[in-house]
Parts: sequence; structure tokens; C-alpha cells
Amino acid sequence: MKSKWIFFIALRYIFRKKKKSPSPVFAMLGIATGVMTLIVIIAVMNGFQLSFIESILEISSYHLRIGQVETDKIERAQDLILTNSQVQAVMPFNEFQALLRGRWGGQQAVLVRALRENALSLDQSLADRMVFEQGAFDIKDKNSILLGSRLARKMMIGINDEVNMFSIPSIFGFDNEDDEDENEGFHTFIVTGIFTTGYYEYDSGWAVINIDNAVKFTEQGPVLGIKISNHFNDQRALNNIRDSLLQEPGYEEAQFSSWRDYNRSFFGALRTEKLFMFLLVGLIFIVVGLNIFQSQRRSVLEHREEIGLLKALGGSNFSARLIFGLSGAIIGFIGALTGVGFGLLISLNISGFFTVIETVVNNIIYVINLIIGLFDASGLEDISFFSPAVFYIKEIPSRIINSEVVLIFMFGFLSALFAAWFASRRISRTRPAEVLRYE
Repeated sequence: MKSKWIFFIALRYIFRKKKKSPSPVFAMLGIATGVMTLIVIIAVMNGFQLSFIESILEISSYHLRIGQVETDKIERAQDLILTNSQVQAVMPFNEFQALLRGRWGGQQAVLVRALRENALSLDQSLADRMVFEQGAFDIKDKNSILLGSRLARKMMIGINDEVNMFSIPSIFGFDNEDDEDENEGFHTFIVTGIFTTGYYEYDSGWAVINIDNAVKFTEQGPVLGIKISNHFNDQRALNNIRDSLLQEPGYEEAQFSSWRDYNRSFFGALRTEKLFMFLLVGLIFIVVGLNIFQSQRRSVLEHREEIGLLKALGGSNFSARLIFGLSGAIIGFIGALTGVGFGLLISLNISGFFTVIETVVNNIIYVINLIIGLFDASGLEDISFFSPAVFYIKEIPSRIINSEVVLIFMFGFLSALFAAWFASRRISRTRPAEVLRYE
């Protein structure tokens, strides 16, 4: 019974019609707006960041790497690694910096990735992300090369065109009996495929050749790139693979590393960016919490006589404070739950949401220019928040992480609860005899 009358009075204070203090509805709207905004912003940021991370891990850096493995022990190492249930793919690769020169004389520095001719069949995630605009993944011939789409356009190179590659280690020679006039240090390749990955750095600065040709350009041996089922379990998988390899002779000098090691600075920067964005947008909850605090303090003063009467009838200070704390909890719960609902709805339909916003903004600008008549509105270009001409994306990415949604909900809920509870401290100073003396 005690909890029932506290809950009843709390609801009466929130939804009563006649009151002098600001309506709790505004506090609910403030919390809902903050929760919704934070969920949408974090979802879009997650979309961009995870897209970058997945592109790096699945296309370039792999989840785990093992270097300093002797060439004649590569095959045995692959067999041992594939016995691990967490491993999905193992692929030897090599890479080095080089200079490409096209038929029109344009030059471009590139990162050359040397892979096996069956790389796409070994690594399905790479096959899913490496989409070919022209040609195919064909590096069987020693003179075959694959180029990123942006790189090919920049150098005005098409399929079956010739490109010359120069690398400092290439002074050791490159057998090309069909081209006797080839300058020393320049090696001719035929473009057999032009690919796009959706990641600008790779599309504008990547070339792929057969791994058998890597020894002619660099003295470094191949590295084993490993994909696992869950890249967040990298340390466990790495330890298991290390233990299995070190049990056999010949792998004592092998170097083991995970994606956290060789991408530490980049991923750390993304994590810091997300944290600061979380804190900045989270200031909304501080502002809303202060408004609720002031509103509840005013409500305590307005209900001073009622509080005195409750205490005179046997109600404790804690019970009276609990009324206002429960009011704040109800405000926070309804506001946060509403914000989560709208936030998830927008996040799951983010492209459509921005399309609607762009349409509304462009129509408003069009109408304003028609009214003021400063210039012909028909010549205006439509505003696009994420124009493909500026951003290297096909659509706005959005990723929802359940734990972050719960955390944001708790921020909204607790900000109202704590604000109301601290505002109710004045109740302990209320004396029933003083309040009711003249009543």
C-alpha cells in the first residue's frame, strides 16, 4: 500500500492539469530528443567507422599475420593453421611500393599487393569486396596486373593497356624476352582487371600482381594473412596458432601479430573520435537534467503545504522524496524510451531520412528564392548532405550496436532520475508545524 500511494501522487504531480511549474512534457521531449540524436549520430558514426575497419581488415591487413616464415615452410604452416576451428582463410601475400607509368606518360606511386592466382577462392570476404568493373581477377600470366578503378581513371588506363612498373629492388632484373627495348628498371604489365572496393585508398593506389613475381621486386619474403570467424577474438586465435606452429621445428623466428598491432594508431584515433562525439552530444542530457532539476525544485516549493500534510500524517522524508524521485524516473523512462524508438527508426532508414530532409530543405530554398525574386530559382543546384561527388560512398552507412543503445537509454533515464532526486533534498527541511500553522 505504501508504494501505491507514492506512485499515485507522483503520477498526479506529472499529469495534473493546473500547475505553475513547466510541464514535464517538455522535459520528456528534451530527453527524447537527446536520446534520439545520440543514437542516430552514433549509428552513422559506427557505420562509417566499421565500414573503414572492415575494408581494412578484409581487403588489406587481414585479422592475423605471420611473418618471417621460410618460403619452403609456407605450405606446411598453412596446413597447420587451417586445423584451427576459428580460421576461415589463410593466404600468403607480399607487398611493396612501386611507381607506375601509363601509356600517356602519367606516373603514380602505388602499393603493389602480390597474391596467388586463386586468392579469391581462398578468401571469400575478399571476393565479396573486390568488385571488377572491367576484366576479372586474372593474374595467371607473369605480366598480368590489376588496378584500382580510381587509379585507372587517373592514369587514363583501360583493360588490356600496358603499364610500366618501376621499383628500386627491380634493378636485379626482370626477364622479358619479348620487349628488348624496355628500359632497365621498368617492367611492362598488361592490365587484365580494374576493380573497386568502396574504399578510396585502395581504389586510388592499389595494384595487384602474381605473388611469383614479387621476388623480382622485393627481397622480403611472403607473409601469411589469416582470416578468423570473429576478429574480436584475435588474441585467443593468435595464441592457439602460435602454440601449434612452435611445436614444430623451423618456426622459431616467425613473427605473430594481430590487427590491433599493425593498425593501432588508426583504430585508436577512431575510438577517440567516437568517445569525444559521445561526450559532446551527451551534453544534451546535462542541459535537460538541469532543466528537470530546476523544475522539480520549483515543484517542491509549490507543493510545500501538501508535503507538510503528508509528513504530519506519518509520511517520512524518504517517502516524500521518493514521490519526486519517482516523478523524475517516469519522465526519464518515457522520454528515453520514446527517443530510443525514434532513434532506431531513423537509424534503420537513414538513407530515406536524409532524402526526406534534403527534399524539404531544397523545397524551402526554392520557395524562398521564388518569393524574394533575387534570381531564377530554376538554376539552383539541389543540396545533398552526403553527395557522392564529395564523399566516396554509395549510401549512408548505419550500424546499431545493442549495448550502446542500452547505454544511451540509461543516460537519458538516469539523468532525469538523479536530477529529480537531488532537487527533492529541500523536503527534509520542510517542518509540518510551520507549514500548517496558518492553514
